[in-house]
Amino acid sequence: MTGMQSYTIGQAARLLGVSPDTARRWADAGRVATHRDESGRRLIDGRDLAAFSVELAKGDGGEEETSYTSARNAFPGIVTAIKLGDVAAQVEIQAGPHRLVSLLTREAVEELGLEVGMEATARVKSTNVHIDRV
Repeated sequence: MTGMQSYTIGQAARLLGVSPDTARRWADAGRVATHRDESGRRLIDGRDLAAFSVELAKGDGGEEETSYTSARNAFPGIVTAIKLGDVAAQVEIQAGPHRLVSLLTREAVEELGLEVGMEATARVKSTNVHIDRV
């Protein structure tokens, strides 16, 4: 196993900016693949959730709207893409309907252990976007 993170329906709902009932309906309808863990909980693989979040954002909104702006401007979401260069890197996070892109060093991406499908929080201050690993 590569250590890929999986998410419960509730965690996925929070990352997608919808209610757990909405996320459950999407899973029941087969819009996002789930599997069960040893205790019977339904889980969504991180890569599947990342792909679904991008697809959902392109669909012009969901059934619910949630504002992700707070006093600290934190955008919890899921990493949907990482482009590594020799020195720099570009990380994309889908936070509900918001797509955030951060340019940072390759070293920072490696130190954080960022991977597509991983939960992360983008913090915005003025024109800078900082990525925190959850």
